[in-house]
Amino acid sequence: MFTGETGHGALSALKGAYRAFAGVVTSLSEEESWLPSGCAGWAVRDLVFHCVADAQRGLVALHTPADGPADRDGVTYWADWRPGAADAANERRYIRVGASMFLDFEQLRELYLATAAAAVTAAERSDSQQFVSTQGHVLTVGDLMKTLAVEATIHHLDLVAHLPAVVSRPEAVGLGCVRVTLDGLLGRPVPVHWSDEHYALAATGRLPLTAAEKHRLGTDADRFPLFG
Repeated sequence: MFTGETGHGALSALKGAYRAFAGVVTSLSEEESWLPSGCAGWAVRDLVFHCVADAQRGLVALHTPADGPADRDGVTYWADWRPGAADAANERRYIRVGASMFLDFEQLRELYLATAAAAVTAAERSDSQQFVSTQGHVLTVGDLMKTLAVEATIHHLDLVAHLPAVVSRPEAVGLGCVRVTLDGLLGRPVPVHWSDEHYALAATGRLPLTAAEKHRLGTDADRFPLFG
């Protein structure tokens, strides 16, 4: 379970999320890399390439100190990432084209594993209260680590969505970080008795809300998905 605001908790969430995601990537075959993922328009290998880019974002940010104060935290960072954003189609195409440059999945696998490991090492050596810059915003290192953990955990669910032979699930610490983030965006603990995985999928538009769930959420149902 994600334990909250400390830098240690954020680092634990990042390490757990990346460890679990890397475990699946390590096990994938060339054939499995061509199967669809839970992200519309992306095969598994496309999603892995996207996650290379996010680990690279973290690695760059951890080496990009900034003057404070922070203008985003681990929750408000996601306010900019709404479904249907104008650049979503460009992102889908960019990732597909980029992933297609790898002749075989082994090359992409090794790039992901090396980049993710480097990002974790850099996070371990950083001060969680230091300010860094990423995507036009300033966050603390601790909050940056939370965004990376949330991204990896949700995409872990996408990664295995159509891989029935893969039983590896995200670690509890990563899912806990996702729940804290989603509750923060909602402004209260979600009033529906969802598992962490179901909450992650429903709150990011990957699962539709049922009539009963909409009733329990009340007017907050209109705010779903909270980010995508």
